[in-house]
Amino acid sequence: MIEAANIAGARAVESATPKRRVSRYHPLLVTLHWVLAILLVAALIVGYFLLAATPNTDPRKIGILQLHMAGGMLILFLMIVRFIVRVCTLRPADAGTKHPATNRIAPLVHYGFYVVVALTATTGYATGWIAGLPAIVFAHSGEPLPATFMMYPTRVAHGYLAALLAGAICLHVIAAFYHQFVVKDALLRRMFFGRRFQR
Repeated sequence: MIEAANIAGARAVESATPKRRVSRYHPLLVTLHWVLAILLVAALIVGYFLLAATPNTDPRKIGILQLHMAGGMLILFLMIVRFIVRVCTLRPADAGTKHPATNRIAPLVHYGFYVVVALTATTGYATGWIAGLPAIVFAHSGEPLPATFMMYPTRVAHGYLAALLAGAICLHVIAAFYHQFVVKDALLRRMFFGRRFQR
């Protein structure tokens, strides 16, 4: 009888307590989102417009490689932190549309970002390791760079993955604007700072 009364009392308290829902992502996740957005775009710009345009015989290439490689390692580290924060914190309900197929694809695309970024960074790191870049770029060994990096399969894969990542970022931006201005569900508000919980 006492146990039944306790259970009934607990249920009464639970039903009387207003439930709160999360309307924004955790502040740390918001910070990581925008920092990574800047870093990813910067890494793609450096890769496409500086690294690709500078021959390996140019002395400036080592400085550009140093910037690109350090940025890639930082991106990979922050993506791991972001994934942990996302799993361990409360987040808003999934933003849906009137199209069921789109709703099913959206989570796959979102987590696909993590996979593509991880693979892009991993193939870049593997290329640097095979080509002996840590000693040349960071330890300043004085050894010349390989004539070309395209002879390494990991570099070829890195290029394709970077193109895939650039396309995914464009689709992500288009989808966000679609939600914000067509569906008008205030999607972008979820990824900014402010009051997180609502009754």
